[in-house]
Amino acid sequence: MADAEDVRRLALALPQTEEIDSDGFDFRVAGKGFVWSYPERRPGRPRVIRTDIAVLYVGDEAEKQALLLGEPELFFTTPGYEGLPLVMLRLPEVTVDRLSELVTDAWRMRAPEEVAGAA
Repeated sequence: MADAEDVRRLALALPQTEEIDSDGFDFRVAGKGFVWSYPERRPGRPRVIRTDIAVLYVGDEAEKQALLLGEPELFFTTPGYEGLPLVMLRLPEVTVDRLSELVTDAWRMRAPEEVAGAA
């Protein structure tokens, strides 16, 4: 079982990662987001930042669908994320080792080649 502090620790261990001021967590490399807290929106209600759910950059639609179909207990999406290379991850359902892999993969896809290649 992972949590927001695990996300923070893993993300900040990656080169040139910066944390953006947020009500939850929000991490970027070279100005590009790779993992952040899920901003849940419900009709007629204010947005709620969910730190028990991480939004992860996955690169493309094929990877997104593979994760959604292959591990539906971990990953989901919403209509607002349709067509975007992003998935939501239920942190209480994922191991820290798997989270580390996912955060690192997201970071590698967003980091400049010279930074990602050195890591």
